Amino acid sequence: MKKYSVILSLLFVTFVSLCFAQETEVKEDFKPSTLNQPGQEYPQVNSQGYARFKINAPEAQNVHVSLGLGGRGGTKLTKGEDGFWTGTTEGPMDEGFHYYHLTIDGGTFNDPGALNFYGSVRWESGIEIPAHDQDFYALKNVPHGKVEQILFPSPSTNTSRRAFVYTPPGYNKDQSKRYPVLYLQHGWGEDETAWSNQGCANLIMDNLIAEGKTKPFLIVMTYGMTNEIKFGGLKDFDIKPFQTVLVDELIPYVDANFRTLSDQPNRAMAGLSMGGMETRTITLANPDVFSHVALLSGGSISMDDLEKNPDFKEKVKLVFVSYGSRELENPRRGPWGDPKENTKAIKEAGINTHFYISPNTAHEFQSWRRSLNQLAPLLFN
Repeated sequence: MKKYSVILSLLFVTFVSLCFAQETEVKEDFKPSTLNQPGQEYPQVNSQGYARFKINAPEAQNVHVSLGLGGRGGTKLTKGEDGFWTGTTEGPMDEGFHYYHLTIDGGTFNDPGALNFYGSVRWESGIEIPAHDQDFYALKNVPHGKVEQILFPSPSTNTSRRAFVYTPPGYNKDQSKRYPVLYLQHGWGEDETAWSNQGCANLIMDNLIAEGKTKPFLIVMTYGMTNEIKFGGLKDFDIKPFQTVLVDELIPYVDANFRTLSDQPNRAMAGLSMGGMETRTITLANPDVFSHVALLSGGSISMDDLEKNPDFKEKVKLVFVSYGSRELENPRRGPWGDPKENTKAIKEAGINTHFYISPNTAHEFQSWRRSLNQLAPLLFN
């Protein structure tokens, strides 16, 4: 009897191993990433979320793909007789957009097959893993708004600074209509192009407006740094110079040059990661300026904040906090406490709050695309 039990156990282990192998077998249905340069076949992605890279470097000794992909690290490529280096990620990646670059014999390079996006304080290659819910930021046959570049004077920094402004469909048709404004900030290492290029903010808005799910409003995106700091040095970042740029220079310029509803009830601020930190600090200090506040993977508002800033509770109409689910797998208390507990506490204290968790994503743009899609219908109601 004992002999048969051992045999059955071995068979069970073998069966489970075979099932696991079948589940993790990489499907050969790879297609070029939608973010490739025109006519380029690589990088490619398959239906499971794996990515495959192919690089022409016949004289190289080592080629590695450095990925910011849900903590998976990178992928080492193997050289073929034709001089091309190829490799496939060890596992499927999170859905959505990811930065990456090549490390070739110790040097850092972009993939010539992929489009470039500003992140990590440099232009990085980008790859898109198709998401099951990508319809909400897809390019559709609906009326589209415009994203235009503006240069606004900044006496405090003694220069002209750049911003991008999204105006909704129909903005130029009815010259009598005025709109609320969302000031939307990028994360550390990114710039004012991030929310349009990586975040698809304009397409998200176009689709929501076409479906009647949100009020039309303007989105203003500007560079959030006035003094450059290295990664890990945000604790030394002085918010006051950027607060001056935003509140005293950019907002008056936008109100003077666009048809805005230029009062506090019609002005919101949101940001991802470092931009969330900026949003938190600036809105707590300026409740007369902003009525809607959104922190995307960028801290939270606590009861202690309300006690120190009593006008915030009285004047702010919405606090929206969001994270990717993988971000919450490990406690993210930071200097402001647990975001979910904080948001629950201020809601019980009478603040209109929403807490959103993006499923199966980490500190990445798919979390923030979904967050904007959830946030926009809540603004200016």
